[in-house]
Amino acid sequence: MIAEQPRHGYELIRVIEEKFGGSYTPSPGVIYPTLSWLDDSGYAGMVEEGGRKSYHITPEGQAFLTENRKAADEVLSRSIPRDKRGGRDKAPAPVVRAMENLKLAMRLRMRQGEMEQDTAEKIAAALDAAAQAVERS
Repeated sequence: MIAEQPRHGYELIRVIEEKFGGSYTPSPGVIYPTLSWLDDSGYAGMVEEGGRKSYHITPEGQAFLTENRKAADEVLSRSIPRDKRGGRDKAPAPVVRAMENLKLAMRLRMRQGEMEQDTAEKIAAALDAAAQAVERS
C-alpha cells in the first residue's frame, strides 16, 4: 500500500480495514513495528511532516515487492469486494460505536496486566452473553 502512495500509520490501518470490509483491523501494535521493520530493512523510508511520519517505498522495497508479488497478491486477494461486504460498511452507526467501545474497553483492561481467574470468568461470561444476544437478534 505504501507502493501506491506514501501513507502514515493510521491511514494504513484505515485502508487495510476498508480493503478487508471491516473484517480485519490491524492494531497500531501491528502497523508501527512493521513500518519500523520496513524502514530498518531499507524497504521503506520515513518522512516527518507536520508531526506525522509518512512512509514510502524505497527502490529496495520495490525490488522486494516485485520479487514477492505472488505472495503479496495472494494476501490482497483475501479482501472482500466492496459490493459483497457486510461488516461495518452496512452496520448502523450505534452498532459500530458499541463494537469500537467494547474493543477499546478490552484493550484498556488487558493493558492492566494479569487478571485473576474470577475476573477473567466474569469478562468471558459477559462476552458470551453479548454474543448470544446478538445471535438471537
